[in-house]
Amino acid sequence: MNVPLPRQKNLRADTAWVIYQVLEAGRSSTSCLEKVQRRHGPRDNAWIQEMSMGVLRQLPLLQTWLRVLLDRPLKGNKKILEHLILLGLYQLAFSRVSTHAAVGETVNAASYLDGTSLKGLVNAVLRNFERQKLNEEPVTDPIIKSGLPKWLYKQILQAYPTQLDEIVEQTNTVAPIWLRVNTAKLTREQFALALDKQSVNYHIVETHPSALILETRTDITALPGFNEGWFAVQDGAAQLAAAYLAPQPGERILDCCAAPGGKTGHIMEIQPQLLQCIALDNDELRMARVRQNMQRLNHNPTIITGDAAAPAGWWDGKPFDRILLDAPCSATGVIRRHPDIRWLRNAADITTLVSLQEDILHALWPLLKDGGTLLYATCSILPAENSQQIAKFLHSHSDATLIPLSDTETPQNPGRQILPGEHHMDGFYYARLVKSLS
Repeated sequence: MNVPLPRQKNLRADTAWVIYQVLEAGRSSTSCLEKVQRRHGPRDNAWIQEMSMGVLRQLPLLQTWLRVLLDRPLKGNKKILEHLILLGLYQLAFSRVSTHAAVGETVNAASYLDGTSLKGLVNAVLRNFERQKLNEEPVTDPIIKSGLPKWLYKQILQAYPTQLDEIVEQTNTVAPIWLRVNTAKLTREQFALALDKQSVNYHIVETHPSALILETRTDITALPGFNEGWFAVQDGAAQLAAAYLAPQPGERILDCCAAPGGKTGHIMEIQPQLLQCIALDNDELRMARVRQNMQRLNHNPTIITGDAAAPAGWWDGKPFDRILLDAPCSATGVIRRHPDIRWLRNAADITTLVSLQEDILHALWPLLKDGGTLLYATCSILPAENSQQIAKFLHSHSDATLIPLSDTETPQNPGRQILPGEHHMDGFYYARLVKSLS
């Protein structure tokens, strides 16, 4: 059922609405948060973000408690009150919110969700949770402890049996904020001095020539040089793409599935003497975001809206020296950054995505010059989208050669798989292929 945003703003009612939209309507938390956060100030917005994402991280456990406390599920336009109760449970079990506020303010929020008649029920459930001390009972089910849906937990267990616990732990942490300095405008050292003047805490990342990590969460737009395009927010794993692609002067580059443009900007920063850099994506709304980002960073790629799997609709027939394919994927490597992903995906989606990735790979390969490089990338940790996908492509394309990015690669197990938290990075996958000379 479509539940509109509450007519009057209320911190907890608006947060429950975000949770409801993700879990019941399948909407992205990003778009829902944008709509809600227009109604509140910075401090409340930070609270909404923290609480809604926290509920999504701990959902299996919160739902287990709810089933104990609620005699029967709520239905229809009252269903959203279940999500309000989940928010209350999260506050009591995992936050620094006082018990009085967690119960009293959550009960009060029911009125803003057309739930005045059920305020007594909300109060009773939260009071019973406190009385029964459910959060002190040990959790024995590893899937519930993981905070992941069952299908995803099982796929990670199958792929990484010895690394499962570490992956689960990292997936449930809050991701650090990486910045990439726009070296077309200033050096990392110059940007660091500007941060020092504002007493912003950060540390330099030696493995990434233009990166640093903020040590405290802050308003990005308030950092020095934001409007001037001195930096972009980009995780360390994503920052590897430009280096692995290694663009050279005078080359023609295609950045495929480019939105929101982070990798496009980085390519142009490390190689300002390109003949052309084309940023391609099939979503015009997302391409508007690319245009905004490129304008702020002062880059001027060729921006095309088109279907990567159907080049006839946009390609001019001139081959590319290098192609970056940041393929559509499950995004299972960035769940710590976007906790809603775990509830917006299902097992059937993986099959669909693998097929789409294969279609795009086959469509783009003929667009590459002989001797050219294609860099395949995903923000997934699932082998079906990564090593298995590339192994299959290599098997079917005798003119494709794997150029290893790590010491462990083989044609049977190609590419570099980065797991969440590895050197503070998101989960990511890269494979570099070169097209044989005719």
